Amino acid sequence: MTTVGDIGEFALIERLSKQVDAARLASPGGAGFRLRLGIGDDAAAWQASAGIVVQTTDTMVDGVHFTEATTPWKDVGWKVLVANLSDIASMGAVPLCGIVTLGLPPGLDVASVDALYAGMLEACATYGALIVGGDVVNAQRAFVTVALTGACAGEPLTRAAARPGDTLAVTGPLGASAAGLRLLLQGKADTAPASLIEAHRRPRPRIEAGQSILLAGGRCAMDVSDGLAVDLGKLGKASGVGVRIEAEQVPRAPVLAALGEPDALELALSGGEDYQLVFAAPRQTIEHVLEEVRGAVIIGEVTADEPGMVRLIDAAGTPMPLTLAGWEHLR
Repeated sequence: MTTVGDIGEFALIERLSKQVDAARLASPGGAGFRLRLGIGDDAAAWQASAGIVVQTTDTMVDGVHFTEATTPWKDVGWKVLVANLSDIASMGAVPLCGIVTLGLPPGLDVASVDALYAGMLEACATYGALIVGGDVVNAQRAFVTVALTGACAGEPLTRAAARPGDTLAVTGPLGASAAGLRLLLQGKADTAPASLIEAHRRPRPRIEAGQSILLAGGRCAMDVSDGLAVDLGKLGKASGVGVRIEAEQVPRAPVLAALGEPDALELALSGGEDYQLVFAAPRQTIEHVLEEVRGAVIIGEVTADEPGMVRLIDAAGTPMPLTLAGWEHLR
């Protein structure tokens, strides 16, 4: 086994640069993007003739966001890129280019880093982005950080634009990723439904859906990464509003019903990492989006309650208990 400590930082960077070149990724076409400088200089440089530039970053840490028992390195690469792509999607933007920082223990197998990059490059090729540079550092625990840039043709969608009376909707079913993780942690990867394992390891960002929301006249959206209920609490605080969720309308992944999963609603509300988009707008705008985005459904309404308050009701309008559980670092 050849380790990253055996070959060193510079040889590893050269190796990864060659891997990026060999992938022959197409240059993004959004916003008049034209790459001027890529990997190999002190910074990347590009030109953009139109649109508002947006930028996001996400990190995945070994032992915090994944383990080798639950997520192969190639899927870690895919997933960290998708986490960034989903943030770009939630703004109604198109992805352009990313910069990657690797924190690597010297004893890590080089083949693992190759697989990590292969996953990132596959996601780039699938959704139209480039890797244009980055950094490599020594770390006691492996991590990967991606900073991704995108461009938006109009004013970006924001979580701070919901208004009382707006209709609340989500772009698709929830809970599959959390269910997949549960099965992986139980050691049932070989017997679990493949769709649940894929939902956790290979989520799909809703880039086209974000653009459809923007083009329909929507102004408020965010991605569901930490759990629907807790993310709606964030949206409510940012907008100075409350939200009401109709339990029966929250879309669950169909396979959960097929399995007879007793807490499918809880998984859908608090599971996280589904990377659907939740959005709010006047009813007419929402209905237009529903015509364009397959699988999108109405789940509730924005209210004039205390900012950040999230209420769950049953089909009769009776309040149901709701714990704002979800992923939160350092807790």
